[in-house]
Amino acid sequence: MFVFIVRRVLNLIPTFLLATFLAWFVIEIAPGDFASQFAFDQVDPNKAQRIREVLGLNQPWPIRYLYWLRNLVTNFDLGTSMVSKGDVTTLIYPRMVNSFWLLLPATVLTFLIAIPIGVYSAVRKYSIGDRVLTVFSLIGLAVPNFFLALLVLAFAVYFYQSNGWFLIPTGGMTSSNYSQLSLWQQVLDRGWHLIAPLLVVTLSSLATTSRIMRGEMLEVMGQDYIRTAKAKGLSENVVTYKHAFRNAVVVIIATIGGLLPGLISGAGTVEFVMRWPGITPLFISSIFAQDVYVVMALLTVLTLFLMIGNLLSDLALALVDPRIRY
Repeated sequence: MFVFIVRRVLNLIPTFLLATFLAWFVIEIAPGDFASQFAFDQVDPNKAQRIREVLGLNQPWPIRYLYWLRNLVTNFDLGTSMVSKGDVTTLIYPRMVNSFWLLLPATVLTFLIAIPIGVYSAVRKYSIGDRVLTVFSLIGLAVPNFFLALLVLAFAVYFYQSNGWFLIPTGGMTSSNYSQLSLWQQVLDRGWHLIAPLLVVTLSSLATTSRIMRGEMLEVMGQDYIRTAKAKGLSENVVTYKHAFRNAVVVIIATIGGLLPGLISGAGTVEFVMRWPGITPLFISSIFAQDVYVVMALLTVLTLFLMIGNLLSDLALALVDPRIRY
């Protein structure tokens, strides 16, 4: 196992270099650059060219990539934002924290709810409960999360119009008077604003995880060793949870590698619709502005978390399933 870990860690180096190089290449082949938006300045027609010279955009992109990589390796410097003129690390850190506080409880809730639902549906296959859960799962798979977010917001507005007060906020992370609240009131205010996006993100991923768990449980429960365990007279709970569940949950554990970057990358369109100040709005706005250093910083962080997450996933699989050896 130790040799495997060392080999995987060493493999991270060329993987990281190739991933960042390809990301920079994709960004560079897009038409235009950050200075292009100033190309038609009637007051100063040469403004775009001077901006390119100041920012070094007039140099070949492989040279700029090597400069960026050198600063990253030697000084852990992710660069300076072309839009805000501030340090990229200082810019993206609070956005990553905001996305983390939304997606971490959503991920925990998803597994706490989806795994029991999947096990129940598999054990009671084709029962009324299984059919009801299947219908709700199919609805969850069919409804996009942004549309679900719009439905939640519409319900909040309708409730306000009917009762005169908001059951849940219609967007944002805090109230307008957040700075004037006490510490306990600030915690409650953030929790109140977290309800709607947390509900949407959890329901969006609940259907997929529960269906995967159900399918794996059904496959495992049809194996010969499960029938042998039942023939030996073992109780239904022992067969289900000690033998079948332990092997079926391996597939769920294998997805841990994608959870770590997912916790930081943001909740996609949910953050847009519900005005949650996470990573996704910053990432999209940086792409449109062609703020290459912010885009590269986000892609770099996600690449590192993805590689670390995959390594942790492999180790977790080996601990859960003794048959797996690296």
